[in-house]
Amino acid sequence: MAHCPVARSLDVVGTRSTLIIVREAFFGTRRFGDFAERVGIGEAATAARLKDLVASGLMEKVPYQEPGQRKRYEYQLTDKGLGLFHAIMSLRDWGETWLSGSRVTPWRFAHRDCGAEVHTVARCTAGHDVHLDEFTAVRQTERPAAAPDTHN
Repeated sequence: MAHCPVARSLDVVGTRSTLIIVREAFFGTRRFGDFAERVGIGEAATAARLKDLVASGLMEKVPYQEPGQRKRYEYQLTDKGLGLFHAIMSLRDWGETWLSGSRVTPWRFAHRDCGAEVHTVARCTAGHDVHLDEFTAVRQTERPAAAPDTHN
């Protein structure tokens, strides 16, 4: 399993609260108290998840100070964290299709220029949209080469 990118990804973002914090960061949430309130997991759990997200390089703590107040920190997605956009979008699409029932989803992704709803699309490297019945999984037979020994 060490070579499986899905397993390695879940090691970093595999909890519900972690993904909800990342979702909230995409919505513009930056401050600890806002994350705790919007995610609904309590301050201790929020602090632990944010610490993990910073340690894994998905978020960074950025200092800010309001007039007359002590220095505080807000949390911002790094490029690595922003890379989760398609995963969050895909989970949203899947949940909307298979789990929403008759409920109205309280949020959507929209194209800023035209306002149309945005969904994930699978596309091959040649630029073709790929549907579920048009792909195949190909098992890689070679393991990645071991890193050269630099401890001489």
